Amino acid sequence: MKIELVHGDITEIHVDAIVNAANTSLLGGGGVDGAIHKKGGKEILEECITIRNAQGGCKPGEAVITNAGLLPANFVIHTVGSVWNGGNNNETELLKNCYLNTLNLAVQKEIKTIAFPNISTGIYGFPKPLASKIAINTVKNFEMKNLIDTVIFVCYDYENFELYKENLH
Repeated sequence: MKIELVHGDITEIHVDAIVNAANTSLLGGGGVDGAIHKKGGKEILEECITIRNAQGGCKPGEAVITNAGLLPANFVIHTVGSVWNGGNNNETELLKNCYLNTLNLAVQKEIKTIAFPNISTGIYGFPKPLASKIAINTVKNFEMKNLIDTVIFVCYDYENFELYKENLH
């Protein structure tokens, strides 16, 4: 598995699947979630509503998949990150599960290229240095990494980009 780093907008990345840092309702929100829903169109929201009606949303650490609507990807994998509460409420394990469950879903769907945003580092307040280490280590240590060709970490902000660059090398 090849790991790449990009400073840019995840909604413009051409891959099999992009990952959405969703909220538990799956109905869109701010940050990357809002951008994906806005640019991807109503088709994504309609599938999210169907998933929500079937299972009641998505819990932190879990992942679900929809089509990518108008985005230049085939799928969107929605995962709900953990809200930072000082580090004593299982936040690191939940964030790790976001990456693991997303990668497992990618393998199930035979997705070969996948792009991740910086999950939980926006409004959820997860410390960016710790989040980047969890993301990179979880991806690098993924047991079935031979079944995925490329993982791209897409950093919208410069601070995350520099942290990922430092932690990848």
